[in-house]
Amino acid sequence: MQTLTEILITAHPRCWVTAQDLAHYVPASNDVRYGLVKRAVAAGELVRVRRGLYCLAQAYRGTPLNLFALAQYIYGPSYISLESALSHHGWIPEAVYTITSTCLGESKTFRTPVGTFSYSTVPQNTLYAAVTRETNDVGGEVTLIARPLKALADYVYVYRKNWVTPEPALGSLRIDPEQLADVSPDDIDETMENYRSKRVLRFLSGLRREYRV
Repeated sequence: MQTLTEILITAHPRCWVTAQDLAHYVPASNDVRYGLVKRAVAAGELVRVRRGLYCLAQAYRGTPLNLFALAQYIYGPSYISLESALSHHGWIPEAVYTITSTCLGESKTFRTPVGTFSYSTVPQNTLYAAVTRETNDVGGEVTLIARPLKALADYVYVYRKNWVTPEPALGSLRIDPEQLADVSPDDIDETMENYRSKRVLRFLSGLRREYRV
């Protein structure tokens, strides 16, 4: 086993590591550090996710790889949203195999050895409004994830849905009607204040009218 892999297994709390983490554990020159990384990758002990971001190979992971937490380090500023967030909150029944996020910069997709990560730009007043910070007890990994209504608003914008009532969302995404009916007036108002898209605002207005909130 490579020396760098041993250090990460024994000292690092997560199974993925950034260039900043590596500089902390190997306070040597960039060339020395890159040499250690290159040997660990060649040995199949470390996997390159993208430049400056690596994860331990599956055989060396003490905990499962948290793809939601990893997504923010692949490309950011960003937060988990769209189908991934809706599935996480139990709003849609289907499993989601691409990790979907909303980002501040240009929309991009990254196909990596550990999965596909898709990032979509959505114009907002505040990127992290209605975004929840969830901390994993194992390793203290932090996930930034949209609340369900925000994830749905992002979905309407990204996929250009001209929905003016909740029915199309209920039908195409198979959302339980009770999930939408339980959305509070404050959540709808907060979400509407944050978005600039007329398409999103029309949908949220229709939702408010439908449930008389």
